[in-house]
Amino acid sequence: MEYSPSQIEQRTKFAFIGYRLASVPFWCMLAVLTVILYETMHITPFQIMCLVIIKPMSALFAPYWSHHIHERPDRALSNLAWGNILRYLPFLFVPWINSPWIVILSFGLYMMFCRGGFTVWIETIKNNMPVASRERLMSFSSALDYGLTAILSLVLGPMLDKNPESWRYLFPAGAAFGLISTFLLYRIPPSASKIPSTAPYKIDLLTPWKKSWALVKKDVNFANFQVGFMLGGAGLMILHSVTPMFFVDVLQLSYTKILTATTIIKSLSYVLTTPLWVRLFRKINIYYFCGLVTILTTLFPFLLLSAQLHILLLYSAYAIYGIMQAGNEFAWNMSGPIFSKEQDSTIFGSTNVLAVGIRSCLIPPLGTLLYTLTNFSAVMIAGALLGLLATTHFMRYGASLKTEKEPA
Repeated sequence: MEYSPSQIEQRTKFAFIGYRLASVPFWCMLAVLTVILYETMHITPFQIMCLVIIKPMSALFAPYWSHHIHERPDRALSNLAWGNILRYLPFLFVPWINSPWIVILSFGLYMMFCRGGFTVWIETIKNNMPVASRERLMSFSSALDYGLTAILSLVLGPMLDKNPESWRYLFPAGAAFGLISTFLLYRIPPSASKIPSTAPYKIDLLTPWKKSWALVKKDVNFANFQVGFMLGGAGLMILHSVTPMFFVDVLQLSYTKILTATTIIKSLSYVLTTPLWVRLFRKINIYYFCGLVTILTTLFPFLLLSAQLHILLLYSAYAIYGIMQAGNEFAWNMSGPIFSKEQDSTIFGSTNVLAVGIRSCLIPPLGTLLYTLTNFSAVMIAGALLGLLATTHFMRYGASLKTEKEPA
């Protein structure tokens, strides 16, 4: 069946929004997974570090799931469908799982398929939608995602406070809801932007790394984007290895207060500021844009540390985090189409994902080590300094360019 460009755009938009909305209940539970395991399964700081590491480290394996659709848009639909099934499937068995290591592994698999699938989504949206529509879709779907997460947290927080063991049933419920979105994927028309190759599929374990390394060496602008994102991401990642313990042992927060800060306050600030970031993105080059994002990365750890004085400072910290995350996600999602221009953006997205994986191998263990040798304050200050380095890099490189970024 032949579809007009407008029909292709509308069907892709509908499928993507439905896909994102179906993941909201599950994402809301993931926001407190580390705290849940710390309080109910009494996991150790080492296991917390593993849980923190495995989320971004899954990025090292995600490109193996997504890179085989490079120049093969005919594989995109099956890739998205199977990835969606496999990422939720293990969590249907949570009521019978008593080992935190199995939960940690299931979480890692979820993140791997999630990251790998999103790279495919970016290329599918690029092929099926014009530039302006892409930007509107990404900003709208993210804002809707965060907004509904905030609303759902008003229910889940009190439920977990009343019955801490209810997580064993909430996770399978969220997973089952997420699986339903698989059917929406079949509304996406097959891509006609490229001629499918008839060559047999072969996988080389080094292929994603070789392609990404060649890309970074060839594209200086993209390489400098990666350097800044690496520093800014490290500033946030170093905090994740200690925040669950900080919430429980120092601030002594309930699930309701944790979800209020980490989902409701963060989501509201994300939703309210996303349109502002989108407009700003069209006016300045991507390096200045990211520099403004990482300024907030520098501020966040200081507010988080000061939350010991009053709970409102915790909420202020996550309001700043939500504003930062709105700009951060938009820049990360749009960087592939911007730097790739008319090329296939899959390799740019895969390189972004691999960079996250590399960072995860180094930074959380350093955060845990720094905490064991010093205290929470030292880790927070280290995160702020890394954010400051990222800001300096982005601003200097942005200033070195002779022309500003043209609207994508």
